[in-house]
Amino acid sequence: MSQNTILSHQEIEHKIKRIAYQIYETFVEEETIVIAGIASNGSVLAQRIASTLESISPVKVIFCEVYIDKQNPLDTITTSISTQEYQGKGVVLVDDVLNSGSTLMYGVKHFLEVPLKKFKTAVLVDRNHKQFPIKVDFKGISLSTSSQEHVSVVFEENESYAVLS
Repeated sequence: MSQNTILSHQEIEHKIKRIAYQIYETFVEEETIVIAGIASNGSVLAQRIASTLESISPVKVIFCEVYIDKQNPLDTITTSISTQEYQGKGVVLVDDVLNSGSTLMYGVKHFLEVPLKKFKTAVLVDRNHKQFPIKVDFKGISLSTSSQEHVSVVFEENESYAVLS
């Protein structure tokens, strides 16, 4: 099956910067923002957003990695920081691709068990195949695909891209 590049490295960098500015505008009155990335690609994207956010704003950014078993999202969800570190703060939950919405939905559920000041979600690619009532607040690109197609985001040190296959 052939692959079509839907986002180049430069386009991904541009989307990350735009998402970071949108987050800053939304959380402009906050002193601290927690950027929580769903483990593996979501956390790479979250780290890049956090880094950009730190470079464009005076806001203190706390990075958090969220561990969800994507095959069994009802299993225990853990984070790289303690609950106290994000309690009462603004949090942005980040993933690379929103497909059915289940991973993001269970990630949201985890954070809603703790009192937060403000909560938003961000993805690089929204595929519009939601099976759960989840809304993305910040997205790089919205893509209408068939359910047989697959979107992959590759993050390497000096090269990133998203492909549709």
